[in-house]
Parts: sequence; C-alpha cells; structure tokens
Amino acid sequence: MTVACLENKNILLRALEPEDLEDLYRWENDSELWKYGSTIAPYSKFALRDYLTGSLQGLVQSGQLRLIAVDKKNGKSMGTIDLYGYDPVHLRAGVGILLDAAYRHKNYGKEILGLIKAYAFRILHLNQLYAHIPESNIPSLRLFSACGYVQCGLLKSWQKSVEGFENVYVMQLIS
Repeated sequence: MTVACLENKNILLRALEPEDLEDLYRWENDSELWKYGSTIAPYSKFALRDYLTGSLQGLVQSGQLRLIAVDKKNGKSMGTIDLYGYDPVHLRAGVGILLDAAYRHKNYGKEILGLIKAYAFRILHLNQLYAHIPESNIPSLRLFSACGYVQCGLLKSWQKSVEGFENVYVMQLIS
C-alpha cells in the first residue's frame, strides 16, 4: 500500500529496495553527474549495499529520505528523489532529483517534483522545500522554476568544478 500522494497515473514513488542496487550503482557512478553534487569518487557496490541497509532509518532519524521513481507503465526505475537536511523544528527540507537519461526532457521531472511536494506539504506538514542548484545546471534551474520554486539566494563561488568555483542558486518553495 502506498500513500496516495506518492503516485499518479504515470509514476510511483517508493522506498529503496535491495534490487535497486544496480540502478543506484550506475547513477551514483556516472561521473558526468558529479559536477552537480558533492561526489568526487565512485561508490562501490559494498558501500551502496550498506547505504540501502541504513536507509531503513527513515526521515526523522537520518534527516533524509530517498525514494525511487518508478514508471508505472513498465515497472522500470526512472530515477530518485531525495529529501535531505530535514528540519522538524523549522519544518523544511532540501530536495534533490536525479532522472535516468532515458527519462529526461519528457516532463517526468515535473511530475516527480509535484509528487514530492504533495507528500512534503500534506503528509509531513513542511512549511518549505529548497534546492541548491549549480549555475551551470540549466535544465534543473528550469525544472524547479517551472514547478514554482523561486530563486531566493545566490551562493558565490560555492561549489568547486573543473573550471574553478561555481555559483549555486538557492531555490525555495513555500507551502
């Protein structure tokens, strides 16, 4: 049984399962995506297996929640959506999304962000969601803007990249 706001006609957001190991291994080790996050080295399957085991702690204990987005038409994993930096006092959390290359530029990102928004505001009763998006990640900036997030800050020279340091936008969505 799933929470109603964690699915729509196309997508189901579900908890991590051991069988997600291969997809997580592929996504986490895609060095083309490292520039958008904090990863600078590959993950082993052993480390990811350990992560999958630890993910049972839940949002309140660990401060983060990663869900797998599943294509309901074929049952395949489309990507992940994360809530991180969960703050139960100030009722906010960060949002991160990763879509498999096969699902990019097809509006699935909007649907997934819409589902996590409904979950965060209706079930978790959060006041706000935010995202830190590197200036060079134009597709993500467009996606979050299209989903109602507004730029509320700019962190200058915040993230190291191959070219040097890069600015990061702070995007925010208030309930």
